[in-house]
Amino acid sequence: MFSTEQSCWFVRKVICWRAAASIAWAVLLLPPITAVFIILSRFSFLHPIHTISECLSLLTSASAIFSFILLCGVILMVGFLNLEYYTVIPTIACSKIALLGQLLHPRQFVSSVVHCIMGIIVAWCCAITIGGRYETLGYPCIQSDGSPQMCLNEYQLILLLAGAFVGFSHSLLGVIHNMNYVSFHTVQQYKYLRFKGSLPLVVKCSAIQALYSIRNYIVVYFFLGYIPRAWICKTLNLHLTSSAHPLDSIAGLLDLSLFYHLWISATFLLFTWYITLLLFRIFVTEVYSFPVQSSFTEDAHQCLPKVLLTDKQPMILKFLALQDLALLSQHSPSRRCEVFSLSQPGGHPHNWNAISGECLSLLADLTQRLVAYHDTVATNGRAKSLSTGSERKTSSETSVTSGTEDLMSPRPTLLMKTPASVFARSIVGGPQSPLTAPFTPDLDSPFASPALRRLTAPVEQCSPWHGTVQSPHIMRRAPKLWSTSTDSQVNGSFPPSPASVPSPKQEASKPSLLAQFLQNRKEQVLHFVTDQNYNVILPEASSQALFADSQAHIWALEGLSYLVQASFSEDHFGVVQTALPSILSCMLVLQEAVDRHFKLPHASSKPVRSTSSIGDSTYKTLRFALRATLKTAIYRITTTFGDHLNAVQMSAEHRKRLQQFLEYKE
Repeated sequence: MFSTEQSCWFVRKVICWRAAASIAWAVLLLPPITAVFIILSRFSFLHPIHTISECLSLLTSASAIFSFILLCGVILMVGFLNLEYYTVIPTIACSKIALLGQLLHPRQFVSSVVHCIMGIIVAWCCAITIGGRYETLGYPCIQSDGSPQMCLNEYQLILLLAGAFVGFSHSLLGVIHNMNYVSFHTVQQYKYLRFKGSLPLVVKCSAIQALYSIRNYIVVYFFLGYIPRAWICKTLNLHLTSSAHPLDSIAGLLDLSLFYHLWISATFLLFTWYITLLLFRIFVTEVYSFPVQSSFTEDAHQCLPKVLLTDKQPMILKFLALQDLALLSQHSPSRRCEVFSLSQPGGHPHNWNAISGECLSLLADLTQRLVAYHDTVATNGRAKSLSTGSERKTSSETSVTSGTEDLMSPRPTLLMKTPASVFARSIVGGPQSPLTAPFTPDLDSPFASPALRRLTAPVEQCSPWHGTVQSPHIMRRAPKLWSTSTDSQVNGSFPPSPASVPSPKQEASKPSLLAQFLQNRKEQVLHFVTDQNYNVILPEASSQALFADSQAHIWALEGLSYLVQASFSEDHFGVVQTALPSILSCMLVLQEAVDRHFKLPHASSKPVRSTSSIGDSTYKTLRFALRATLKTAIYRITTTFGDHLNAVQMSAEHRKRLQQFLEYKE
């Protein structure tokens, strides 16, 4: 086990510098973006030459330089938030109440407040740049009695509040659309080409999202605009002039010039933030080449096998290591030779054992999660007892264990492994396994559905559901597909569990009136949430959550299959041939589990990809990419080895399934 300092070397030496480079490029792009904004906000078709000369003089003014400094500070803050909140495994809410919990999280509240403040700063810079009636918040005016006073300039106020509203909307939409999710492109491109190809989408998304945000903001300001206006007047001792129309009226809001300036300012705000986010994604997901082996002991923790085996590490490091493994297995013969090499002295294939063992561990973990998901769906969300889950394993779990036990030694659970089920506690993990938060509602939470609690609660012996159901009014459930439940469960009875006998002290003690009142209010809230279907599990979202980290499994499949293919001619020591039965068995079992999952109604429907949002939605189709990669990996091995695979030791079921691949019938 390496120290914390060594495990964070990648963040200090690579990720932070990449984030700094993305912020630097965003700052360098700020002057031309600001120049375009000035031209669009001040351009006049009647006086084009005068407008251009005025814009050039404005760019060199003191106010423009001060605004540019403030905008640079905002870009730095946006880049820091991107570095703080980014993730390579998206957080998928499987119910409406789970999504509401994400939006109301204290961490998200802080992010929303920061985005509101940054939106006000950018809006103030836009007001200074546009000038005219937006330049100052207060202006001198004359009272009815002739005395001078300071009046409120509502045009700048509505622009500042628009910046706060757009920043708040951007923060909420970032949670809903998973904007902090960083995906890895399948086709490797230079950073400039990726930026150039994504630039039109950024412009389109900025303009469309700004239009929707300003539309919603105008509606909100029409009904609630008097509240911030009165508060600003009272705080800054400003007055309202009776000669101008208030902007929270229909006559005040039907101003095309005002709407255009609000929209162009919101577009400028979102475009600068989206550009910073795009550059961060491009720089962070850049390919990093890990050495396969090192001659120096102090650099051993930076080698590819050690990085894959280390548990406590950032997820971005694990993903980049698997990406490098997939690339070296395809395009680097010299590095493949290092993978197939033997240690000196001793002659042990440590590099191959570490890499193949970690890949097989990832694939076996995904198989177990799929099996647990199938069992939960087949039993309509009921949680099976621990004895049933531990004593009776499915054929898939048994074959996975027998196929990988010679390569994998027991290690602590990896951080990147998601829990085994998206409905209940993991069957293989026992009662101490964590819930799949945020994929599933917490059963101990006050927002948990009572129906879900009844499904996962143990059945008491005194309950009428214990034993065989005798009532003719209760319909017995038919056997479910892919269920590993016992015969008694199929027939309508459930395994007995010890009844909880309350202690005499608990029976004697009565709750107080306050406790009863709070309990009644809690039950009312729970019934309301249940009746409104806020806590209903969404099948499509649960399937997406199950494959949320499948990009790692895709790279593991590609790396293993390409290494096995190359070993046919490059493995001079035969280190891969000893692990070939385990690799084939693991892939075939995973293929069976994936095929069973795609027989579910919600799993085979492809979601519609949105083109009007900057949020990356590739995680919604990861299960389809995994299925295609898995089938391609098996065909890659069978095509290379052909009839030689008949000599590989495996079970009759696996041999029959492998024969279908050999005959190109799968």
